[in-house]
Amino acid sequence: MGITKTFGFSFKINEMSDILKALGNPARLKIIQFLMDSPSSACGDIIEVLPLAQSTVSKHLSELKRVKLIKGKNKGNNIYYSLNIKTWEKVKDFVLSEINLPKED
Repeated sequence: MGITKTFGFSFKINEMSDILKALGNPARLKIIQFLMDSPSSACGDIIEVLPLAQSTVSKHLSELKRVKLIKGKNKGNNIYYSLNIKTWEKVKDFVLSEINLPKED
């Protein structure tokens, strides 16, 4: 797969593209779903609900953090993850206000 051309598009469009691309993975969607139900969860908690190795889950968490969909907070030897509400509000606003769906007949 080639590199996506981002030149010529607004920052907002490129940002949303990056975020939505990160959500296009079933493991990441499951992580988001889990964090909706269990805010402030450690990696070990998340691993229990995914059929993936710890290293793979860590990579998915890193990608979700990179696009700021989740946040991590250090507590002792663990990082506890939660949804980043600010980014989710941006996504919600984009989807609801920027995409004009045609009216159904």
